[in-house]
Amino acid sequence: MSRLVRSAIVALLILVSGCQANQAANLLTDFASEPALEPTATVFEEVIPPTPTVVLLPEQASWEGSDPVPQTIPSPVSDPLRFVFPTPGPVPVSAWRPPLYPTPWEPTLYDHFYFSRPIAADEINWPLADYRYGGMFLPGVIHTGIDIPIKVGTPVLAAGSGRVTWAGYGLYHGVEDATDPYGLAITIKHDFGFQGDTLYTVYGHLSRIDVLVGQYVAAGEMIGLSGDTGKVTGPHLHFEVRIGNNNFFVSRNPELWLAPPQGWGILAARLLTTGGNLLNGVTVTIRSKQTNQTWYVKSYHQGAVNSDPYYRENLVIGDLPAGEYVVWLPYEGTTYNTDITISPGMVSYFSFRGKNGIKTEFPPTPTPIFTPPVETNTPTSTP
Repeated sequence: MSRLVRSAIVALLILVSGCQANQAANLLTDFASEPALEPTATVFEEVIPPTPTVVLLPEQASWEGSDPVPQTIPSPVSDPLRFVFPTPGPVPVSAWRPPLYPTPWEPTLYDHFYFSRPIAADEINWPLADYRYGGMFLPGVIHTGIDIPIKVGTPVLAAGSGRVTWAGYGLYHGVEDATDPYGLAITIKHDFGFQGDTLYTVYGHLSRIDVLVGQYVAAGEMIGLSGDTGKVTGPHLHFEVRIGNNNFFVSRNPELWLAPPQGWGILAARLLTTGGNLLNGVTVTIRSKQTNQTWYVKSYHQGAVNSDPYYRENLVIGDLPAGEYVVWLPYEGTTYNTDITISPGMVSYFSFRGKNGIKTEFPPTPTPIFTPPVETNTPTSTP
C-alpha cells in the first residue's frame, strides 16, 4: 500500500471516528476475507426457530464473599450513557479477525454464545478496550454494554432472531424523548432464551432505523445504520444484552454472549480482596507468550452490572488468540501472576482472593447443597 493511500485512509478514519481518533489511525491492517452476513428477508408472521439446548442448572447457593443481591432497584441517573471518554489505549497489533463460530455456540454446559456480531465481518466488530462492560467514565455511571467503533452509516445487523419491541428515541426512559441518552435505538426480544429467561439485545446511537415495533427479524438482517445520536462524544454502536426483561439494570456482559472468532477464546475472572469483597476497577495485564502482545482490562466497577450465574465474574476480555499467556494483577503493593491457557472457542477462567493468591480452577458445579471450597493457595508474586 503506498504512503499516499495509507495517509488518506488514516485521515478518513480520524474524520469519522470522533472520540476514537487515536485508535483509528492505527487500524490499517487488512481484514480477513470473511464474507459479510447477508441480510435475510423480513418475516412478519410468528416464526419460532429451535431454541438452543441448554441444561438447566439447579438452584445455586451463594459462595463465600458473594455479591449482595439487590433488594431494591436504585433510581436511574439522569444521563446514564453520557460519558467523557478517557484517552483510548493502544489498539491491537492487527485488525484481522477469523470468521466467527456459528451460533448458537455452546462448548460447555455453562457457556451461551447465542449471538452473532451486530457489525459485519468486513468492519471492526469487537469492543474498544476502554469501553467494555462495567467500565466507569463518570462517577457513579457504569457502562452496561460494549462500544464498537464504526463510522456513521455502517449497517447494523440483528445479533439474533426475534421481534422488535423498541424502535426510536426514548429507550432509557421508556417514553418517546429526543434527548434520551441512547439516541435512536432498537431493542429485539429474541425467540430463544436462557434457563427460562427471555433475552433482549439493544442497539444504541443509530443514525437510521429500518424496522418497526412488532416486526420479526432474522439473525444477520440489517435493522438500521450506525450513528452518533444521544449522549456520545463520537460515532459508535452501543450494544447490550439484557436477560429477564428490557431494563437498564438487568444487563449482562455481551462478551460472554457473542460468538468468538474461530480459534480464539475469552478470559473471565473473579477478583476479590482477602476478605472476600469484590475488587473494583483493578487493571489486569495479559501477555501472550508466543507474540509478546499485551492486553489491559479492568475489573467491573460497582453499580448496574450483573455477573454470569456460573462464572460470577467481574472481569471479561474476549477475542484473544488461543495460546499460552501470563496474567499479572496488583494487590496491596504486591504483583501476583499466573500462567493461563486460552482455549479456542471457550471461556478460560481464573479467580483471585487477595493474599490467598490466584487459582485457575473453574467454579464447582452448583448444587442445592453446595459448600464453598476452602481456599489454601499460596500467592505467587513478582518483583
